[in-house]
Parts: sequence; C-alpha cells; structure tokens
Amino acid sequence: MIGKIVKGRSFKGCVSYVLGTKEATLLTSEGVLTTDQKAIINSFYMQSLLNPNLSKCVGHIPLAFSPDDKERMSDQFMERLAKEYMKAMGIENTQYLIVRHKNTNHPHCHIVFNRVDNDGKTITDKNDRYRNEAICKQLKDKYNLTYGKGKENINIQRLNGAEKTKYEIYHTVRNILPKVKNWQQFEQAMKQAGISLEYKYKGQTDEVQGISFKKDGNSFKGSEIDRMFSYSRLDMQLNNNNQNRQQQVSIPRETGVNLAESIVSGIAEAVSGLGGFLDFEPSGYDLNEAEALRQQALERKKKKKKQKGIRH
Repeated sequence: MIGKIVKGRSFKGCVSYVLGTKEATLLTSEGVLTTDQKAIINSFYMQSLLNPNLSKCVGHIPLAFSPDDKERMSDQFMERLAKEYMKAMGIENTQYLIVRHKNTNHPHCHIVFNRVDNDGKTITDKNDRYRNEAICKQLKDKYNLTYGKGKENINIQRLNGAEKTKYEIYHTVRNILPKVKNWQQFEQAMKQAGISLEYKYKGQTDEVQGISFKKDGNSFKGSEIDRMFSYSRLDMQLNNNNQNRQQQVSIPRETGVNLAESIVSGIAEAVSGLGGFLDFEPSGYDLNEAEALRQQALERKKKKKKQKGIRH
C-alpha cells in the first residue's frame, strides 16, 4: 500500500481524470451531487469559495496496492482501507470521492477531497508526506498487506560499504527530521549520529543551493539518498516543524519549564529508535534545574489555592 499526495487548483481537471475512463468505478462519495461530472465539479467548487484564500484547494491521493493482494481487493475492502486512511490523515468533515481504477496490474483507487472543509476551514497538510508513510505502514500491518521493496524494507545488515552507509543515513534523517525545528538542531542531532552536513552555495553568495551528507568517508547528495532530502525540501520540512511547534506548544511562564528540554528529549527519542546505529545523549541542558523549577511552580500553585480557600 502506497499513497501519493497531490495538491492542485483545478477540481475540473482532477475529477475529469479520475472519472474519465471506462475502467473507473465510483466506490463512494460524500457531500457532492453525483448526477454527472459537472455536478460533482460544481459541488467541490462552491464549497471551496468558503475559503477563497486557499489557492490549492484540491486534494488528490492515489492509493496503490501490491498485485499480490489483488485477490483480496474487493470494492468493499478497498473502500474500507481508503476511509481508514482518510480518517488517520485527518481528512474529515469535508467533501470527497473514492474512485477505483482497474486499468493496471496493481489495484488502486483515487481519493479526491476538498481541502476546504464543511466549515470553511483548511484541512492541514503539515507533515503530510511523513504521516502518509506512517499510516500506510500501519494499515499494511493491521491487514497483513504485502510490503513492497522500497527503502523502508531494505535489510541494511545485508548491505556493504557505501550502499550500507547510504541507507543508514536515510533512516537517521527519517527518524530525526520530524523531531527538530531548525537547521541548528538538525545538524546537532546528525553530528551525534556521526553524520556531517555540507552545503553547496550559489556562486560567491550565501544562498544555499544543495546539501550533502557524509559518514564513514562516504558522501552523498541529499537527493541521491531520497528525493525528499534535497535542501529545499528539508528546509520546507523544518519550517513546517517550527510553525507546528509554535501553534501546538504553549507553556505558561509560571511552570518554569524550558522548551529546550522537550526538544532535546524528542531528538533523543528519535535517534534511540535506530537501535545499534546510534549512541545519542542530550547535552547542554540541566534537567535537574528544570525539575527544581517545576517543583517550585507546583508549590506556588498549592499556596495560591490554599490562600483562595481561606478568603472564602
């Protein structure tokens, strides 16, 4: 099971593509008139007007399955998988189509959804590519679906030399990247893993054009390891991480808890997931001091509650 995330501006082009073949079967839909393609397109378009500032309001996710699972892929089972995938991805409270195609050897369907939900809010795409991979893996494990031969399933221990190093770098980046919010934290965590970063600059300027990873005397361009590891895509991911942290993490001042603690701990958890590849210990932050501050904050809260009870 593999999902490919696509975002666009034209419901007409997307709907015409997924429904414009004799091999297309509309499995299910929600919130759209399905009398004909024009009605479907108009339904999507009218809801998108609730949030005119969202330029790419079209969500399109093809879900492909292994030919080895073809016998199991009834329309009902494929629809069930697609719906579970959507729910896990946070694609809810919005219009959608699930369309099956039978024009290839591998079973697949297309999810078309409105990124403007029924309340006019945007369905987030933060970290969607990483969430997509994790959710596909969860569903494959849950329903015992066939794994492909992608990078995630390569047995690193059977590799040698530069090829083994390349896959070690791949897994290290994949595990660390979601846990850090800027280049400084990313470089620090990679250094702890024994991997150094080198940047390629445009001419004599400070503008970064590319990135390479070095380990055990081997060097690879980011895009050689994975197309998601080019400098521009890594930079985009780090910016998204930073925005998410600012939106989701709000720590009251009186708690005395330093955000650095959670960040460093997060990096340590990510790196520890690589088992024998890494030996990472966070440094530069006094956890005992943080604990003392936390205890002080709790004592102040207890004191305030006690005083409040006396006044009453």
